[in-house]
Amino acid sequence: MKKENYYYQSEHFKLINNDTLNAMKNMNDKTFDMIFADPPYFLSDGGITCSGGKMVSVNKGKWDETLSVEEKHEFNRKWIRQCYRILKDEGTIWISGTLHNIYSIGMALEEEGFKIINNITWQKSNPPPNLACKTFTHSTETILWARKDIKGKKYKFNYQLMKEMNGNKQMKDVWTTSLTKPSEKKFGKHPTQKPLELLERIVLASTNENDLILDPFSGSGTTGVVANMLNRNYIGIDKEKSYLDISIKRYEDIAGGKDGEKKF
Repeated sequence: MKKENYYYQSEHFKLINNDTLNAMKNMNDKTFDMIFADPPYFLSDGGITCSGGKMVSVNKGKWDETLSVEEKHEFNRKWIRQCYRILKDEGTIWISGTLHNIYSIGMALEEEGFKIINNITWQKSNPPPNLACKTFTHSTETILWARKDIKGKKYKFNYQLMKEMNGNKQMKDVWTTSLTKPSEKKFGKHPTQKPLELLERIVLASTNENDLILDPFSGSGTTGVVANMLNRNYIGIDKEKSYLDISIKRYEDIAGGKDGEKKF
């Protein structure tokens, strides 16, 4: 990417203000060591949910408006196809989702040449209550971990580190953490912001120091903040400048001062 194409740029942390597909098309083949994606869930349909003990709308923005099944799946195939192209052969991709989009994503991964390694269940220890009382309380999200389906090709997995982090026992595919802490939202909120603890485990599991990580739906920059904390390099894409501005504040707070340049 050319320098002028970055919305914000420091040596190890870069942000792009663009549509995800347009931005990825400008990237070189086999560039990234890992990709983490938290794509739109497509559930902004005028319903209600609970946030902070209050009844609020589920609508998150135009980027999350409900699509038809066919439109949703075609969108997922397009961006996952680009991820395959720009991911290194030994790299892996992690994609977070709920029942609203994860089944399409799983199919799209296989259709676009990926092989699913694990189905991680993220169990939320403090989920919001179910106001409608018509279903079980939604307390989990799924994170699919996948690699390129290339015979004989090894992928990065820091198995021993994960075992050590789990009391010297094999780490299982159910991970329990709280929702994102208020302290992680002090510079602003994103409606689907993930906790630092969750991304820390993902980054440590599948990358080494100085690796390059991409988040094509970067939101408030949690992936980038964790990458910086763990001495990895990061590029994030988002078409909402307000979320990128939150990302910059979070990064500069962690980095200990302004070391980058914001481009307009």
